[in-house]
Amino acid sequence: MKNKINIAMIGGRGFVGQEIISILNDHPIFMLSKVFSKTAAGKVVEGYKKSSNLKYCLLDISNLQLEDIDIAIMALANDESESYINIIKKDYPNIIFIDLSSDHRLDKTWDYRVPELATKKATKFISNPGCYASAIQFSLAPIKNLISGRVSSIGISGYSGAGASPNDKNNPVNLKNNIIPYSLTNHLHEQEVSKQCYEEISFSPHVGNFFRGILITSHIQLKTSQTNQEILGTFIDFYQNSKLIEVLDDIPMINKVANTHKVLIGGISIDNSGVNLTVCCALDNLLKGAATQVIQNLNSACSLDELIGINYE
Repeated sequence: MKNKINIAMIGGRGFVGQEIISILNDHPIFMLSKVFSKTAAGKVVEGYKKSSNLKYCLLDISNLQLEDIDIAIMALANDESESYINIIKKDYPNIIFIDLSSDHRLDKTWDYRVPELATKKATKFISNPGCYASAIQFSLAPIKNLISGRVSSIGISGYSGAGASPNDKNNPVNLKNNIIPYSLTNHLHEQEVSKQCYEEISFSPHVGNFFRGILITSHIQLKTSQTNQEILGTFIDFYQNSKLIEVLDDIPMINKVANTHKVLIGGISIDNSGVNLTVCCALDNLLKGAATQVIQNLNSACSLDELIGINYE
């Protein structure tokens, strides 16, 4: 493995792109060498400490110069990446791709990868998971074989999840003293969880009047009667080697996990029937829900320890 791995970010002026840049500042091997933007060409890439002179290149599909680039981070909006990927694959066949959008999360030819749930080294074509979908899967993966029937998950996210461009879900007027439900059926992350983790899933997302963080509450019916301690023990055993995931006795709180790389799972509660279970999961949507997993997945693809460059203690 080379002692320097060069990265190009295609797009990436949004919140997640800035978090990726921040993590790369502390990575001993990954170097951000090029950043492409449709709107910021010529401006200095703010926040990148390894090079104060790095500037945005114009994002032009006819002029992507990626000589000496080892990794392309596709940080474009949904439905925008494919044409760029096809050109890059043709001209630079050795480049490793990771797509932040939802475009390849249901594509069997791409490696959909939640790091703590993956069983193999990442491939050259990685689909980074969605933030809500990650939190739901962290809640279900340890107990998949115990579940009977449909799971219902309710999520609330900070408005950073609605993106940096102004819209109804990040409008301060709409958000004031408010929670905004949206995409109440067929949300992309519902489809993602159904395809990748547990088929019978219903998911309802909401945006709250805070900037970052996600809380998922999942209502689950079990096949057989269990106790709180039995389910808690199952989660602890499953994640015992996952340094970014902490299983709690208490209910996890967004304000305890915001601005960290951690996942907090807790609130494990079974009713008197012994089969109706509630589980809560909290994570930072911009970090562990997105940017942190980008770095974990790229570390794996490059045969590095998955947590290199991620300061989590």
